[in-house]
Amino acid sequence: MKLHWQIAIALFVAVALGVFIKLGGTQESAFAEGLTTTCVFLGDLFKNALKMVIVPLIAASIICGIMSLGSDRAFGRMGTKVLAYYSATGLIAILTGLILVNIIRPGEVDLELARQIMGQAETSEEFVDKFEGRGTSDLVNIFLRMLPPNIVNAATDNGQLLGVIVFSLLFGFFINRLPEALRDSQKSFWEGVQGVMMKITDLIIKFAPIGVFGLVTPIIIRTGFGAFEPLLWFVATVLLALGFHYFISLGLMLKYLGRVKPFQHYRAMSPVMLMAFSTASSAATLPLTMETVKKGAGVSDRTASFTLPLGATVNMDGTALYECVVVIFIGQIYGVLEGFEIGFVTQFTVVLLALLTSVGVAGIPAASLVAITVILGVVGLPLEAVGLIWVADRILDMCRTSVNVFSDTCGAVIIGRSEGESGIYAN
Repeated sequence: MKLHWQIAIALFVAVALGVFIKLGGTQESAFAEGLTTTCVFLGDLFKNALKMVIVPLIAASIICGIMSLGSDRAFGRMGTKVLAYYSATGLIAILTGLILVNIIRPGEVDLELARQIMGQAETSEEFVDKFEGRGTSDLVNIFLRMLPPNIVNAATDNGQLLGVIVFSLLFGFFINRLPEALRDSQKSFWEGVQGVMMKITDLIIKFAPIGVFGLVTPIIIRTGFGAFEPLLWFVATVLLALGFHYFISLGLMLKYLGRVKPFQHYRAMSPVMLMAFSTASSAATLPLTMETVKKGAGVSDRTASFTLPLGATVNMDGTALYECVVVIFIGQIYGVLEGFEIGFVTQFTVVLLALLTSVGVAGIPAASLVAITVILGVVGLPLEAVGLIWVADRILDMCRTSVNVFSDTCGAVIIGRSEGESGIYAN
């Protein structure tokens, strides 16, 4: 059975079992507690195994990718294409969310429902403490993380991959400037490291269905679906915007820029999408993303090794879209309760900040909430408003991560095609 079917079955069983326990009111039973404990253990074990290979895999892949580019001109050409693609798709995603949230207006509800939604914020004190003190200075930290004072600490800091990526880019770039003998020895070493890490990744991915079951089951048992009712239109708006970007915007780019059949790419990337949905982490999905894009789509190792590790950290279409919709939604709620107005200038500020803060957001679950608090502070909305959407954030986090990762795969295909690669979906 193919991997994506195994993961899909694991997801179905996890949701069915979680809903059965939740609807039966047996969350406190010994069976449910034992199942939750076991699933948390399995899920953490699987995530830890993936995280174990991320840093050496990213470093080796980027260094090999840069070495394979050869000349400075090739490096600059590829870098320009990557930057242009990430900027364009991020802006398209944000504008999609902005248009839909202004059309649907999920936050413009009657006063009683607005108060009911506000009641969701009562559980947000722990998150307010966590994000207290965030501000526009956090934007500067994105650039500071690019050049960490200690690369070893950056590698061990969960989710902070930007410094590792920049260091690896510089390392690979200057290897090409070494004398030929040294350059060849470095190339052999790093290609060997990359090969070993891919073998380890292959082994870990075989256990993906068990890991997915362990990750998803506790979420369904704990939250169920009833908590989404007061936020139904908000959730619908986010899902509709993500779906539009996923199927329409990226689909058209695949067809006209990548010159591939969109359905063929959706089908080939299905294991990656299921993994991204289950882990809610672009970084944790990266090993499978790289393997599938190279083997399933036929993108060269040279292009995949350069674009995908970068995309896992800086290309966050779904996150940027989500940030925009959340802030406008919260502004609409406060407009009903307190007369808060969201004019053109405010919305333009939200678009700009969503694009900036989505770059470098750590590839870990719920990291975008930090970016949202930054935007809330700038536009004049209270920090505790982040609690309004927390109840729905985990499921939406899984959905937007899938969009983030899929955009990375589209970028690899489109850039590979622009580089004249003939092996992309050649069969």
